[in-house]
Amino acid sequence: MVDDDAQVRGALVRVIESQGLACVQAGSGAAALEILKTEGEVPVCISDINMPEMDGVSFLREALKLYPDIAIIMLTGVAEVSTAVECLQLGALDYISKPVLIDEVRARLQKALEKRELILQNRFYQQHLESRVRELDRRNKQSLINGVQTLVHALEAKDAYTSGHSTRVSRYAVKTGVVLGYTGDRLEAIRLGGELHDIGKIGTREAILNKPGPLTMEEFAHVKVHVTLGERILAPFMRESPAVLRIVRSHHERMDGGGFPDGLQAGEIPAEARLVAVVDAFDAMTTNRAYRPSRTPSEAVEELRRCAGMHFDSDVVEAFLTAFPDVPALPLHV
Repeated sequence: MVDDDAQVRGALVRVIESQGLACVQAGSGAAALEILKTEGEVPVCISDINMPEMDGVSFLREALKLYPDIAIIMLTGVAEVSTAVECLQLGALDYISKPVLIDEVRARLQKALEKRELILQNRFYQQHLESRVRELDRRNKQSLINGVQTLVHALEAKDAYTSGHSTRVSRYAVKTGVVLGYTGDRLEAIRLGGELHDIGKIGTREAILNKPGPLTMEEFAHVKVHVTLGERILAPFMRESPAVLRIVRSHHERMDGGGFPDGLQAGEIPAEARLVAVVDAFDAMTTNRAYRPSRTPSEAVEELRRCAGMHFDSDVVEAFLTAFPDVPALPLHV
């Protein structure tokens, strides 16, 4: 209760306490602010408008800066009605005209408490709802990712030569990523990007995937589409994981600019894609394919070293070899 008139203040304190509420009182706006700063927030505050030192309007502004949820009721004389309306515009909940009536004070006080409770409940429900929506969104995205991963496994099941390829690439990529300093969300993007990098091959004709000999120019052009198709498949639900999309699109780019789909060179190629390019190539070389037998792990490592700087990022090649020093034990078994 804030009023410079001790008699008015005392009378209103008795009315408030008759409602079963505890009440603190202050003789000025400045004193009331000090109480709020030291004692903390109160549910309702009744404040006179016309006070020395700090008037009710200034007190209202400062009090709401401290605690925006305080329900503030202004006391106003007949000549101060326009000021009371200004207070409502500034955030006061209500005003009471002088001379005050006890029943009116009780009614306005009850209304202020109920309205504040409603505001707080609505805020709680809104925040809870937003939290639930975020959780459902996360679960829906995870379900979609799980569905895509199932498609990847179905794709590999059609082709005995690539069975387990995406899982191995993902594992190679994570261990190599750790050596390169990837952690947290960035490392998770590497893991997921490695697993989903070839999802676009869902759109590649099976006859081309399993062709035992070299591809024609037209067939190779058809295969190259898998990187942009994969990006389009994943884009609707991977917007918050752009690194995954960069891996899917750019894992066939080359350091010398001779890759696809964009002909990027060196540092233009996303770092995550440069990483997956190395481990993808190693796994491809060390597993049987329809068009050629597998190479030994040592031969594959020599090829990575030979092509480092031209085709592959040299730092990634070295990081891969650091992550997997026991070359003869490769490839990984899944």
